[in-house]
Amino acid sequence: MTTEAIAAQLSPYQVEVEAGQTYRWCRCGRSSTQPFCDGAHAGTGIEPMMFVAERTETVMLCGCKESGDPPFCDGTHNVL
Repeated sequence: MTTEAIAAQLSPYQVEVEAGQTYRWCRCGRSSTQPFCDGAHAGTGIEPMMFVAERTETVMLCGCKESGDPPFCDGTHNVL
């Protein structure tokens, strides 16, 4: 299995997060539960990124896996 991240989609995922909740953002692009990890990274050497939501809100999480501000979308998908 390749050890490089793949783009799950070339647009962000709009998701609701809950204050204080811990999330596992998929960094490998292989999860079937995008943008969150389902363990599909096994064997890639790529681990999910854990983050805790600071407040309950709608956020845009990176789908291309190339953001300079992971797990959040920074628009990098516009230049891929």
